[in-house]
Amino acid sequence: MIDLYSSATPNGRKVTIMLEELGVKYNTIAINLDKKEQFSEQFSRISPSNKIPVIIDKESKQTIFESGAILLYLAKKYNKFLTNKNYWDVIQWLFFQMAYVGPMLGQAHQYLFYHPGKSEFAEKKSKDYTQHVYEILNERLSKSDYICENYSIADIAIWPWTARFERHQINLKNYPNVLRWYLLISKRPAVISGYNIVGDFYEIPIP
Repeated sequence: MIDLYSSATPNGRKVTIMLEELGVKYNTIAINLDKKEQFSEQFSRISPSNKIPVIIDKESKQTIFESGAILLYLAKKYNKFLTNKNYWDVIQWLFFQMAYVGPMLGQAHQYLFYHPGKSEFAEKKSKDYTQHVYEILNERLSKSDYICENYSIADIAIWPWTARFERHQINLKNYPNVLRWYLLISKRPAVISGYNIVGDFYEIPIP
């Protein structure tokens, strides 16, 4: 049994989708970010950065924080969605998500969705970075159906962020390869079930 501490964010959905894809038993503990539960003394003990998600694997007695590390841990433990054939290809795109996709699109959420009109400079920079993210993905997906030839943790990491394309003020039809990939993954049963595990229910946005 795996305990998952999480909420309905892109980083949280990475892990619920992964767990659904693996078909393993897990227990969810919702962390209400609006109520600042991530700063509680109990949660701080397992998440030094006070960020979700965190898993506790009761079998191995291993606690893992940081969503990318969790995906790597689960892929290695269950030997799925990360093969030796394209190991480093997947790893570099996973790190691309952690280092660029998440931070840049996260800023877009703040400046374009939650706090529009606060800073023209910040909004312009966010739009530019966001478009660059989608341009990179569109070029990459012109070469294969998935980020790294076969469905992998790279797709699982990146897809939940693109599921907020409306908050990014992005028309996916302007990025046809991303649109094709986005729709392909959105039809996976584990993605559908994993999208709404903790927090409020949200429909998967369809362009």
